[in-house]
Amino acid sequence: MSSLHHAFEACSKALRAEGRIGTAVSYECALSSLSKFMPGAKYADITPEVLRKYERWMLDNGSSITTVGIYLRAVRAIFNSAIVEGLLTQELYPFGKKKYEIPTANNVKKALTLKDIALIYYHKPESGSAAERMKDFWIFMYLCNGINVKDMCLLKYENIKGEVLEFERAKTTRTKRKVEPIRVALVDDLKQIIKKWGNPRLDGSTYIFPVLTQGITIVREWQLVKQLTAVINDHMRAITRTLGIEADCTTYAARHSFATILQRSGASTEFISEALGHSNVKTTQNYLAGFEDESKRETVKALTAFKTEERKNVL
Repeated sequence: MSSLHHAFEACSKALRAEGRIGTAVSYECALSSLSKFMPGAKYADITPEVLRKYERWMLDNGSSITTVGIYLRAVRAIFNSAIVEGLLTQELYPFGKKKYEIPTANNVKKALTLKDIALIYYHKPESGSAAERMKDFWIFMYLCNGINVKDMCLLKYENIKGEVLEFERAKTTRTKRKVEPIRVALVDDLKQIIKKWGNPRLDGSTYIFPVLTQGITIVREWQLVKQLTAVINDHMRAITRTLGIEADCTTYAARHSFATILQRSGASTEFISEALGHSNVKTTQNYLAGFEDESKRETVKALTAFKTEERKNVL
């Protein structure tokens, strides 16, 4: 199999069969982009210099560094699979030091402050409106250990174990290793949101929130989760504009904020790792690294906190 096109199609088909629709779509977009740059490309055509030209071509055509990285990591994964399957020799591998290195975006995570979250929490959209429901979903995600939209949608009443909400992240169910479930204290705010917006409980298999329904296809599930994510983001951005909050208040920000506020409160990395459902502490350290500069700035501010005092009180 010398054609990258065939390899990408086979990989996309396998990903869809596994229910990894979002990843499959990324691979399909990468294939479409690469085909425009170099139609009919074969493994042997992809050299470090060609990859550098492709990177420049993407940037010149308006793609971001983030998109470049996503597409080229897909290309790299295709090459890695071909080597493992014995379809390609290591000599033709174009990635790595002294070859081509995939660029990484300067992805500084923006977490909200406690003050920002307080403003959101106490904000009162019109009762019964979509804005109220999306705000409550965001607060639910924040309080539920930074749960992502898909995992929130997949929650069922059987996940409620007394005063604890227990679930596994969908992305970890594909792994063969034993994964400890995430356990969240079912505080009053979470209970109220479930009561307010949740489905009536028929049995344990009933979805808590009325987003997904039993028997839908994996593709339809992905579409509904993606749609809800976009609606939450749109409403939260409108709310934060109203409140004068500068941070981009997306569904990702709920997870980022949960993690960084725990970090600033003095919680250990091990505790945060368990709460987020990370496979190891190293993953959590890398995740929190994006907040380090912001934390350092806040620490330095404390060194000159006296500047906020009136001069007459200092003298």
